[in-house]
Amino acid sequence: MCGIVGYIGPQDATPIILNGLRRLEYRGYDSAGIAVIEGGKIEVRRDAGKLDRLAELVNEVPLHGQIGIGHTRWATHGEPSARNAHPHLGSSGTVVLAHNGIVENYLELREDLSAEGVEFKSDTDTEVIVQLVDRYLSLEMSFVEAAQRAFSHLQGAHGIVLLSTKETDKIVTARIGNAGGVVIGVGQGEMFVASDMPAILEHSRQMVFLESGQIGVVKRNGLEVKTLDGKPVVFEEHTVAWDPVAAEKGEHRHFMHKEIHEQVRSLTDTIGGRVDFDAGRIYLPQLNLTPELAQRINKVFITACGTASHAGMVGKALIERIARVPVEMDIASEFRYRDPILDENTAVLAISQSGETADTLAAMEEARQKKATLWSIVNVIGSQAMRISDGYISMQTGPEIGVASTKAYTAPLVDLYMLAILLADLRGSL
Repeated sequence: MCGIVGYIGPQDATPIILNGLRRLEYRGYDSAGIAVIEGGKIEVRRDAGKLDRLAELVNEVPLHGQIGIGHTRWATHGEPSARNAHPHLGSSGTVVLAHNGIVENYLELREDLSAEGVEFKSDTDTEVIVQLVDRYLSLEMSFVEAAQRAFSHLQGAHGIVLLSTKETDKIVTARIGNAGGVVIGVGQGEMFVASDMPAILEHSRQMVFLESGQIGVVKRNGLEVKTLDGKPVVFEEHTVAWDPVAAEKGEHRHFMHKEIHEQVRSLTDTIGGRVDFDAGRIYLPQLNLTPELAQRINKVFITACGTASHAGMVGKALIERIARVPVEMDIASEFRYRDPILDENTAVLAISQSGETADTLAAMEEARQKKATLWSIVNVIGSQAMRISDGYISMQTGPEIGVASTKAYTAPLVDLYMLAILLADLRGSL
């Protein structure tokens, strides 16, 4: 997944964006870029390679502006190169865009735009989005209206961030489908945009998470959220409990080493306040598991991807052995395609560290459509998986930066133990 960082405020945007991108390096990437509005003009630096190469470009020809966006890219359409790196400029030079996701109908859109005389400068699918916005801006639409019209043409899932010299007081961002998150950090007279919290955690703990089908209009002193067709949305700010220091290596050689050693504290935090050892009771209030619901559930489906699916397999054994409820475990990408038999007497438990795993969210949507009770085990409070669940258990592990999972595997095991015991207790099967 690519990384996005944006900033608007009184400070120099460039170091904030570069530092934010470095905090997303753990995602992997093959090219990087940055764009700022300086003196009424969009200035872009981008190239294949690591962020050190981007920093060299910025040092050679400095960028200074109070609004900007940055991006790290894994190539999907077009080889890793300077011309395919994000951000991408529209033909007029008045709009610039960075993007996560895949434009599934980009060939059709590219042909239509080429027929109108648009000359593409890259091989990417992303460039069609910025050229669409550019076209609608040329028709005297407002920046937000032009973005909305452009987004209406897109197929696929997307996280998008845009700047325009025509309206330099705002960043426009959007989430369409599940191509990763879009999180907006709220500061004092400044705002931050990112694809993941670690990029902006040192600047703000007040976060707004866009949901699919929403556009954020981000200004220095506030935020508007709209649907894709322009209807206002009431949004909620979440206070993130993660300490910014948790996203630093500290004295450890690397994040992998740090997170291995954090597992003991992580498990203690996961259990803390949830287990009364004297009374022999489990408390999971956010799960919303009542005695009536526990009695009604006759089957549990666990769905997850990657490391979380291995935790799910352990969870299957625990729930069946302790609560005596049959459990099926599905890789999330396969769950909806096999058309599982779900109803109001089944519970679907999704496990996702980020709470933004696209296949897991799709499996949850399938469960919702079939009227199953929907639970999640997540690490990121405010994530999509948490918001759409009937109840959830938080992992309490803090950010996991290392690619190989450690505490985001062991913490859910404890959560699954607690769930199994609570379910058994409420069903009278202990």
